[in-house]
Amino acid sequence: MEGRFANLWRLTVNESKFVESALRSELRVDGRGLYDYRKLTIKFGKEYGSSEVQLGQTHVMGFVTAQLVPPYKDRPNEGSFSIFTEFSPMADPSFEPGHPGESAVELGRIIDRALRESRAVDTESLCVLAGKLVWSVRIDLHILDNGGNLVDAANIAALAALMTFSRPDCTVGGEGSQEVVIHPPEEREPLPLIIHHLPIAFTFGFFNKGSILVMDPTYVEEAVMCGRMTVTVNANGDICAIQKPGEEGVNQSVILHCMRLASSRAAATTKIIREAVEAYNRERSSQKVKRHHTLAKSEVSGPVVVV
Repeated sequence: MEGRFANLWRLTVNESKFVESALRSELRVDGRGLYDYRKLTIKFGKEYGSSEVQLGQTHVMGFVTAQLVPPYKDRPNEGSFSIFTEFSPMADPSFEPGHPGESAVELGRIIDRALRESRAVDTESLCVLAGKLVWSVRIDLHILDNGGNLVDAANIAALAALMTFSRPDCTVGGEGSQEVVIHPPEEREPLPLIIHHLPIAFTFGFFNKGSILVMDPTYVEEAVMCGRMTVTVNANGDICAIQKPGEEGVNQSVILHCMRLASSRAAATTKIIREAVEAYNRERSSQKVKRHHTLAKSEVSGPVVVV
């Protein structure tokens, strides 16, 4: 960890040459192979929709909340979701507090694009009153430690938080069926989100003008690589999104190779996420923890009527 912060702003020429020469021999500084993934650990908090993911030295926390809002005019029968990222200077001194930087905006867009365009979350099930009220789901991602490859770790944190999140149950009644009653968790069991599939992001780093390819680059490798690409794929092998920032060109054969590597790895990562979620659900059921559901700006302590 100390060595990583010592080389925070720029690696020396000798260090960069050492990393590149090791990669030409198919060796990496941390001892992994070119296509090996770092150890993935997933934990959950006591509340619905909170996750903590550690990928090597990269540490990300995810939180999901929801509130009732009017729907968009072009989609009156669908709810919505949004992603917000927070890059703390404690995670990396190069992160500046205040307004989100370019890296934070790009990270949120990559994850949002994969979830939205692949329609992983059933937004129609978030509709309460067509054209009047829908659930708006908010995903907050907090970067606690930047050990490289923030996209993959944040993507898994968002998926894990979504899978353990449950919104309050609500009923529609009153005159003209225009009253919405939100039931607290003590009265009715909260409802989980409907997630059709899990779009898993895999980031690749390019070295030596694209002739060398590595999977899951570390913080040091990111300082040396000449380009990167993120491929988002689900367990069925369906390509959900591809993001290639920067001006460095990549051959078509390299892109296809990245897609094949991501597809071969997606099923294993999906299994790890689902097993972690199942273990969390079993633990909550066995301990019979009193459930509390967090809503944006307020806590539900009894039935709430929304007219």
